[in-house]
Parts: sequence; C-alpha cells; structure tokens
Amino acid sequence: MDKFKKECLEYHINGKTATEITKPCKTQKELSMAYTPGVAFPCLEIAENPSLAYKYTNKGNTVAVISDGTAVLGLGNIGGLAGKPVMEGKAVLFKSFANVDAVDVILNVHEVDEIVDVCAAISDTYGGINLEDIGAPKCFEIERKLQERLDIPVFHDDQHGTAIITSAGLLNAIELAEKNIEEIKVVIIGAGAAGIACAKMYKNLGVKHIVMIDSKGVIHSKRDDLNKYKQEFAFETEDRTLADALNGADMMLGLSGPGIVSQDMVKTMAQDAIIFACANPTPEITPDLVEEVRPDIIVGTGRSDYPNQVNNVLGFPFIFRGALDSGAKKITENMKMAAAKALANLAKEPVPYYVKAIYNDPDLTYGKKHIIPTPFSKEVLVWVASAVAEAAFEDGVTNLKACDLKNYQENLRQMIYVDNHEDSHINS
Repeated sequence: MDKFKKECLEYHINGKTATEITKPCKTQKELSMAYTPGVAFPCLEIAENPSLAYKYTNKGNTVAVISDGTAVLGLGNIGGLAGKPVMEGKAVLFKSFANVDAVDVILNVHEVDEIVDVCAAISDTYGGINLEDIGAPKCFEIERKLQERLDIPVFHDDQHGTAIITSAGLLNAIELAEKNIEEIKVVIIGAGAAGIACAKMYKNLGVKHIVMIDSKGVIHSKRDDLNKYKQEFAFETEDRTLADALNGADMMLGLSGPGIVSQDMVKTMAQDAIIFACANPTPEITPDLVEEVRPDIIVGTGRSDYPNQVNNVLGFPFIFRGALDSGAKKITENMKMAAAKALANLAKEPVPYYVKAIYNDPDLTYGKKHIIPTPFSKEVLVWVASAVAEAAFEDGVTNLKACDLKNYQENLRQMIYVDNHEDSHINS
C-alpha cells in the first residue's frame, strides 16, 4: 500500500469529529441544571419566544453539512455513506477556521422534493445548512426551494465557493493587467454546478463575454440539447471547440479534467490573461507548462503546492461565521459579492510573517504569484465574516437594528489571536 494512502486511512480511523460539551456537569447541581429539572426553564422560554433558541441552545453556531453523495469531490456518485469522510472533513474546516460547529447529515434520499422535505424537517436544529456534493442540475432546485422555505441561511458550497474565490482572483488580475472587466473574454470549461455559479457571478461583476464548454463542446445558441441552466449562457458565437474558445481569451476557468489544455492553446490567449486550472489533483494544465510558453499569464490551481490556490476553505467557514453572527435568514448575492471583494482587498494587504514562513517565501507580496489570500491567513476570518455581516445588514435580512462593525471585527480578532472562543456576535 502507498505510504500516503496508509497514513490517510489511519488518520480517518474512528472519524474526525466528536461532541464537545461546553458546560460543566460534574456536580449534583450541574446535573440538575444540564437536564431535569433545570432544563425546563429554557424550554419554556423558547416555547414562548422561539427566537430565544439562539440564546439558550447551540442553534446559533451550528451548521448542518448535508449531502446525498451524488457528486462527491472528484469521485462522482459514490453514495452518501461513502462520502461521509468528506462531510466530516467539511465539519473539521468549519471548526478549525471559523469556530463554527458543524454536523454531517447523510441522506439516503435523492429526489429534489424528498431532500427539501428532509432538510426542512430538521432545520430547527441548525443555524444554517451547507449543501454539499449534490449533483447538478437538481442542486440548483434544492437550494432555491430551501431558501424560499426556510428562515436560516442555505448555501451550496460546490456552486458558490469556487465562484467567490475565483471572482476575487479575477478582480485583482484585471487590475494588475489594467483591463476593463466589461471588455474581457472569459472561458469556463465545465458547465456543472460550479461552472454555472461562476458564470452568474462573473456576469454580476460586469463580464459580458462568457463562453462555456460542456462535454459536447461550446455552449452556443444553436444547440438544442441544453437544460434551462445552460441555456442562460448559450450565446451567439462562432467558437465550437476548446481551442476556438481560448483564442483571445482573457480568462480561463477549468472545472473539468486533467491535462485537457495544451500549450498551443495557451499561446493564443490574450496578453496578461489569467488561468484558474482547478481540476484536482491534476489541473487542466500545470503552472510550469504555462510559464514555459506564456510567462505573462497569471495561473492559479486547486493545489496547495502552487501559487494562487483556489481553495473553498477561503469562503464557506467565514461566510457562515458572518451570517450566523449577524442573524442572517439567508445568504444573498450581495453577501457573496462582499465576500469576494473582501478576499480581493485582503490580498493587497501586507502578507503576515507567519504566512511567509509557512510558504518559505520572505518576499511574498501582492502580485502575479499572490492575487488571492492563502488559506493560512488568519485575517481572512476578520475580513470575510465582517464583510458578509455588513452586507446582510445592508440587505435587511437580519433582525439587527444596528451594525457595530468595528466591535465585531475586534471580537473576531480576539477569537483567532487570543484563542478566545466566546460569543463573537456582531451586536455584542
């Protein structure tokens, strides 16, 4: 057995998460408060005012990571049980990066309305729902219906996480290249949940020329085999192949498979273009191959051993942190955009010494090799969570009467730099 595989299997023995008790229960009095008879008092308070569940239970800091296992990582439809290690991993990231308690919920139902009904039935337990590894196109309908039905934030990370992170990178790349976002050509390889979400977000940023490619080639207006989600991006174009589409392109986003982009294709891209080759573990094209033929191009991948890592951990933990702390009832488009812009702005700040040490690069600074923050930057929590919370307040999706952003940011910094895991609520 391969050494790394063996280490990974041993790492996962008995799972990666467990229950943490936050109050003492070592005396008779503490027992009587934890359970009967003392537990009756918060129960009655909540019965009279349901919103007090956020005060007297863990609801306000708990997210359900829900999956039916139909589109797991790069593994495909392996089923919910086989995908459970991934969902546990997601819970680990929630806790490690943003102190959000997350619980994996594996579903053995697969129809849209069945999944929606199950999620709705258990939603009172949680402060938010993170949908994970649910296949397209049903994932779009599931998220939409849950958003309409529930009063807690629902977020499908496979759709929006990549969109948010790559949007941040795109904003900085075109700034470095001094390009107008309305004039650039963007090519997206892969028309699944992530690809369509990215295309929608780029449109919201101002991109007007988007070419999407699915397994049958370029999505164009003359095709009659497109679902309603792909039809939104079926534009008039003479492009038919990947090579056609990349000719003159200012950005390529790869959400497909290994090695499908050649150096010859890269040569035809626009000056100072950007490539996000996100196929894992092997990108559509590796940065070294791009560097050989087009050193002007900015490259990012999904891997941690190359610069500009497109890692969804830069998004979902902090987006939920801000949503939960602000009492948001949903995650709006404005909140997602605020997260992307916060990441873009943070990348321009001086890189912390500990990040430079982790990457063994004392000269790491904003530029072609650093257009998005690294997952190890502790400031991501402060910048993204506070931006999301502020946007929630602006959108009126919270019950907050005031938004004390400065105080909230200080509370977040206390959480990460003093390891103080007390309440970080925005109006505390």
